[in-house]
Amino acid sequence: MSVAPGSFVGPTLRDADLQRIVRLVRDRSGITLHAGKRELVAARLQKRLRAIGLDSYRDYLRFVETDHTGGELRELLDAIATNHTNFFREREHFAFMVDKVLPTLLARGAGINLWSAACSTGEEPTTLAVSILDALPPGCPIPLRILASDMSNKALAIAAGGVYPMDKVAAIPRRLLGRYFERGLGAQAGLARVGPAVRRVIEYRRINLLDVEWLGDTFDAIFCRNVMIYFDSEVQQRVVAMLERHLAPGGYLFVAHSETLNGLDHGLRWVIPAVYQRSHA
Repeated sequence: MSVAPGSFVGPTLRDADLQRIVRLVRDRSGITLHAGKRELVAARLQKRLRAIGLDSYRDYLRFVETDHTGGELRELLDAIATNHTNFFREREHFAFMVDKVLPTLLARGAGINLWSAACSTGEEPTTLAVSILDALPPGCPIPLRILASDMSNKALAIAAGGVYPMDKVAAIPRRLLGRYFERGLGAQAGLARVGPAVRRVIEYRRINLLDVEWLGDTFDAIFCRNVMIYFDSEVQQRVVAMLERHLAPGGYLFVAHSETLNGLDHGLRWVIPAVYQRSHA
């Protein structure tokens, strides 16, 4: 086989190495890599092998396992994780938050505490913040706080930076875009930046859901959407139990419409599709 000068031919991903990667990813992130993911795994990890100067996946796995800082494991999980999201994705959830949940929280008179538990590149918590801030009465003294977490450092860097191409923010209503985003000028033309009113209420933090026992706080609503589709039933059960512990009495859990809690052991009440509520007791 002839190879063009300067081209890179990746190493072969052997069955044994693929199985070790599948186990490692599942054990440390909960993500189940199903059959047929060989090409995806190989393609996403080749860049790491090239960056480190390794010639085989076996050597790479040895490198990951002997890196006591955990940094390369995070790089591996970053490479494998899928970070696809959009502003106002499954917008019915945000309408439900504003129309049904927010009035109850405002009547309570206490601070509003929310968690976007797999925030990816920040579109979900930003949409949540924009939706709620826009619905608050003028001069409302009730503070809003959104914890936005993800296990991917790369995704969190984008989220915290809050800068998106204009085509990415096209799903945001024009009025909200003008009020809560800043349009880039000059060298930043074609970009939009999340405005200070939104940035003030979002705290970004790296959290691996499998590592969480107790965050020391409860939340009025938790968004954990398009995550559990990557988990097997055992990991789903573990994560749902953890999320339920972090819901305040009467709090809501939002999952994706492609996900369900059917077959899992929990005490949450189904409210509408993909929305569940903890009892007030």
